[in-house]
Amino acid sequence: MPFGATVLDAGVRFSYWAPDAPHIALELGTEKPIVMKRKPHGWHRLDVAQARAGDRYRFCLPDGTRVPDPASRRNPDDVHGASEVVDPRSYAWHDDPWRGRPWTEAIIYELHIGTFTPEGTFAAARKHLIDLAALGITVVEIMPVAASPGHRGWGYDGVLQFAPDASYGTPDDLKAFVNAAHDLGLMVLLDVVYNHFGPEGNYLHAGSPHFFNAAHQTPWGSAINYDGEQARTVRDFFVHNALFWVEEYRFDGLRMDAIHAIRDDSRPDIVEEICSALRNGPGRERHVHIVLENDANGARYLARDAAGKPLAATAQWNDDLHHAAHVLVTGDTDGYYADYADNPLGHFGRALAEGFVFQGQASAFRSGELRGEPSTHLPSNAFVSFLQTHDQVGNRAFGDRIDALADPALLRAAYACLLLSPHVPMLFMGEEYAASTPFLYFCDFGHELAAAVSAGRRAEFGKFAAFADEAARARIPDPNATSTFEASKLNWQERLHGPHRDFLAFISELLAIRRRMVVPHLATQRGGGQHWCEGDILRLDWSLNGARLRMLANFGKKPATGVQPILGQTIYATGLVPSGHNETLRLAPGAVCVTLQEMNHG
Repeated sequence: MPFGATVLDAGVRFSYWAPDAPHIALELGTEKPIVMKRKPHGWHRLDVAQARAGDRYRFCLPDGTRVPDPASRRNPDDVHGASEVVDPRSYAWHDDPWRGRPWTEAIIYELHIGTFTPEGTFAAARKHLIDLAALGITVVEIMPVAASPGHRGWGYDGVLQFAPDASYGTPDDLKAFVNAAHDLGLMVLLDVVYNHFGPEGNYLHAGSPHFFNAAHQTPWGSAINYDGEQARTVRDFFVHNALFWVEEYRFDGLRMDAIHAIRDDSRPDIVEEICSALRNGPGRERHVHIVLENDANGARYLARDAAGKPLAATAQWNDDLHHAAHVLVTGDTDGYYADYADNPLGHFGRALAEGFVFQGQASAFRSGELRGEPSTHLPSNAFVSFLQTHDQVGNRAFGDRIDALADPALLRAAYACLLLSPHVPMLFMGEEYAASTPFLYFCDFGHELAAAVSAGRRAEFGKFAAFADEAARARIPDPNATSTFEASKLNWQERLHGPHRDFLAFISELLAIRRRMVVPHLATQRGGGQHWCEGDILRLDWSLNGARLRMLANFGKKPATGVQPILGQTIYATGLVPSGHNETLRLAPGAVCVTLQEMNHG
């Protein structure tokens, strides 16, 4: 890796890219700063024979500003402090036989390290991996861990992209987490943010202004420079970051946050280049998966080759399915849910059958803007689908989880449809036992920025009728308060008692059926499926590898009678009784039937 501090056989090489700076100095420990050697293409480098792993260092800019290493592997004293030299070869891995798992086996569990356990550390989270494996999870997806300001935050304000946040533990603690997951047969994905740096602690503007391109403006200011002057080194920084997490930490892939917010007019763009680097690098020796978040519903990154293998990304988060399901089971039509209010059942069915709901049509919520690309040609496992995520819970004023808002019978029906579909399902931490704890928006910025964030969040909710008056907005938890963070921590004891234990058993049953009956048929699915709506009845049909998967569900508030059954072996059914009339069925509200028909057996 050309960036940062590299431990050599004798000493350490320090590198800093600053093409406009006449000189950069290295401050190593308490020693007097030493001017580094200026190299071609804007690099400043210095080999220090006496330097060792564990040493603290900073870079001194021409104006005297002392900054951490943008490629720091560890910043023990938060993002404004000195960086620490780390020897990546010091950790003793014991997962060498691990080659990952095929994507068809993916069942994802998204978690936030800081709130997953009371301790909020990598080491504490590691102890619960056995619970996730027992549940039937095969992929753990960690929200961003790149160092960000303060001691608590979602992770999307990271400024040191190579340094695991010190509040969670050491680099070796994170490696031990990944190692333990692999020992249990779990893949681990890391959420990374390549569309912006956080607003506090980003010193690249001062040291390397070419990291940003004023020709592209974003909600965070000038965009990261992926296509302007000197862009090659900036692109290399992020390509190496992607490789760093997959090679040095042995992650099984990445989830790339909000790629729709990346500004890059070059071809291949940075998303395609990162996908290529991962597939042609570590992906040649083991399974490496790349999941995208893309609000634009772009299908081009999800293309498959003739054998059905991804050419770029493996899959993409499917917000459309979430939004349609949310309207269907809660009746909520505020904000972006308005786009799904006209026909939530039909939209939910289309999302399950075809992937995207919006495949090029106008969005009323976006003032008539055309949104999306056709997705019917893609296999269902090109979509990561869910009923909850950190966004969809945390972006609510009080961090409400869906079970606190939804009709219970309809919610269970939605879970059955999701978890037994050919989509890659994802659960958000605590969802498996209907956790009562909220997941709120929290952060830990400096005083002035903290006040602006708190005021801005309350003003944002002022657009909703429920928060039209100031008193209502004042009840919204302050993102910077420690209590907001503490309230978001899971209560692991809940899963052992009452309705939480029952819901956990329900989810466990669905995942066991999925693993046993559905997963073996997912390998060669080419396109999507079909759906039909008959009043409040939803029918779905997918052609899989040697089988047809069919679903029948009643999302009405009343029983449905005279319903024609579906063909195949029943692998899951609830709320169905024969009606006694021409072998039709009576479906209670929330009733679901799922069948599998082996095509070689008629």
